Amino acid sequence: MKDEAALVSPAAYADAVATAVQASAAYYADGSTPLGDDEYDALLRAIEAYEREHPQEVLPDSPTGKVAGGAVTGDVPHSVPMLSLDNVFSAEELASWAEGLERRLGRPVEAWCVEPKLDGLAVAARYRAGRLQQLITRGDGLAGEDITHAVDAVLGMPERLGEPLDVELRGEVLLTQAQFDHANQVRIAHEHTPFAHPRSGAAGTLRAKDRPYRIELTFFAYDAIGLDAALGHTALLERIAALGANTAATTAAHPARCATVEEVQQRVDAIAGLRSELPFGIDGVVIKADSAADQEQAGSGSRAPRWAVARKLAAEHKVTRLLDVEWNVGRTGIIAPRAVLEPVVIDGVTVTYATLHNPADITRRGLMLGDQVFVYRAGDVIPRVEAPLADQRTGEERPIVFPEACPRCGDAIDASEQRWRCVRGRNCQAVASIRYAVGRDQLDIEGLGGTRAVQLVEAGLVTDVADLFTLTREQLLGLERMGETSTDKLLAAIETARSRPLNRVFCALGVRGTGRTMSRRIAAHFGSMAAIRAADAERLAEVDGIGTEKARVVVAELAELAPVLEKLIAQNVGTAETEPAAPVSGTAGPAGTGGTGGPDEASAAEAGERAGGPLTGEAVVVTGSMTGPLAALSRNEMNELIERAGGKASSSVSKRTTLLVAGEKAGSKRAKAEELGIRILSPEEFSALVGELLV
Repeated sequence: MKDEAALVSPAAYADAVATAVQASAAYYADGSTPLGDDEYDALLRAIEAYEREHPQEVLPDSPTGKVAGGAVTGDVPHSVPMLSLDNVFSAEELASWAEGLERRLGRPVEAWCVEPKLDGLAVAARYRAGRLQQLITRGDGLAGEDITHAVDAVLGMPERLGEPLDVELRGEVLLTQAQFDHANQVRIAHEHTPFAHPRSGAAGTLRAKDRPYRIELTFFAYDAIGLDAALGHTALLERIAALGANTAATTAAHPARCATVEEVQQRVDAIAGLRSELPFGIDGVVIKADSAADQEQAGSGSRAPRWAVARKLAAEHKVTRLLDVEWNVGRTGIIAPRAVLEPVVIDGVTVTYATLHNPADITRRGLMLGDQVFVYRAGDVIPRVEAPLADQRTGEERPIVFPEACPRCGDAIDASEQRWRCVRGRNCQAVASIRYAVGRDQLDIEGLGGTRAVQLVEAGLVTDVADLFTLTREQLLGLERMGETSTDKLLAAIETARSRPLNRVFCALGVRGTGRTMSRRIAAHFGSMAAIRAADAERLAEVDGIGTEKARVVVAELAELAPVLEKLIAQNVGTAETEPAAPVSGTAGPAGTGGTGGPDEASAAEAGERAGGPLTGEAVVVTGSMTGPLAALSRNEMNELIERAGGKASSSVSKRTTLLVAGEKAGSKRAKAEELGIRILSPEEFSALVGELLV
């Protein structure tokens, strides 16, 4: 990964974690994510590097060390855990990994097997008496999703094996390039959006039901459960092929048995050289200890076997033309340039847009409209333009014109920092700010959707979140399609929102660098809005997970939001005061200048600790579907409940976790908790523990 892609701040790290989690969730849900596998790998490496240097700042949502990035669960248990692979990214890292494996064994590896790492969806095909019975995704490694409905469209996965065996074949289902091209022709003919790339197309197709068309995929087996355990990996692949299943042995990148690491490196280079000629996508090469004895002795970790590794291949660069630059305004008023490109396929993905970061970045790279430019897809949230090919200019290129006024509202631009911003800030995108503020995990104002928010802003009734609490019945009845019933319901929902807890009121402000979790921590730390507003960067940096740089951003944001906060106080929103978790000398202020107008859930978390709450000192993770009294709570509401009881909520199991609440389909988190000896409670047991707080 290049130095410029390194994460240099807590805010960048938090953004990277959110991006990785979102990408994993989208890909494993329906394959809709446009992110390439190499992008995700580079992002994950940056996250891992940051966490090694800042172990105290590791976020609970971090995807590191989790199968599928912790984004998926399943309801069909695997007979044997279906793990991921660890990655190496260079010949040196591969050699170091091989040396480490041989040190673990105490002797040289007997032989290696080198095979292509296919870019599709990992599955397990279960056969009974030689007949295909069930097809399951990898899921979280311990349980997967039943996709048996898709088997008829999967080539290379025979309905009946050559022998009447009870066996589970494991492998990859993918779209070959020909299948991908045909699939998009079919989808366009049915007026559906084309797939972004073969990998996500395969994931989406396997999960799809009741489509009016058929898309074929291909299966490549790479493992089997239930055959002779003494078979080495090369022999196992031969046995699988003899049973009638497809393997990579029929391709130019066929598995090869190597005696030395030097031979392994040569075969890796050979497969990498075949990459553009293969009829399917690969994103790396897999190296395995071939001997069953070596594999058994090396064993496996919770995420990956110790006897196998993926040598990932470098991301591709492509050259295309810069057609235009769009200037988009975000929710907080940031004006972000985006490159419009002549469409180009990079690693199976059709790229038409790329980030340009900021005006200074455009100037620094010397870009012009019409330039031939390098486009790079790895490590960034979206592809980025790297550099122009200045020596190929024809003289017809044109300078990129920077906006002189906000492209959304026409007001002035604050260009004092690298990231330009409309002087109206978040008021420039009032509709987006309002829609965010009224969301379920913020003020939770039912009946105030996007259309209604647009009406209120365009009518001049609302310019910021505080204006919602000044709305009258007469004003609302004057809006189009607002009857008496809908008006009364909306006013009631707004009145209820007036007493939301401090963490939700603070979250509704949309302060850059914060979100639901950080809002709870800030509210719990200070205890009132007055204390938060009075805190300087040094005090804010004391909050768990903020750090110095993010603290400065929060202080600047709160200064900008001062008029909104004053209006909220005038409307008795965010005005109750509670005891802060940390001493806040000189910042408490008189009653009516601080909290939320009601008991503050987040602040009560720390108060619960001092009062001996039922979860005092506990680090709690919730997984699976909740039942009983907890069934109606969202995951965010569960986290708030934990903190009200004096505990600290987390989303991943680690050595720091002290309690796991495991509902139905708990999956890998429960298994990891059992492995670490962590106390596990059912939803009903947990309900009894925190019963007094379930109101």
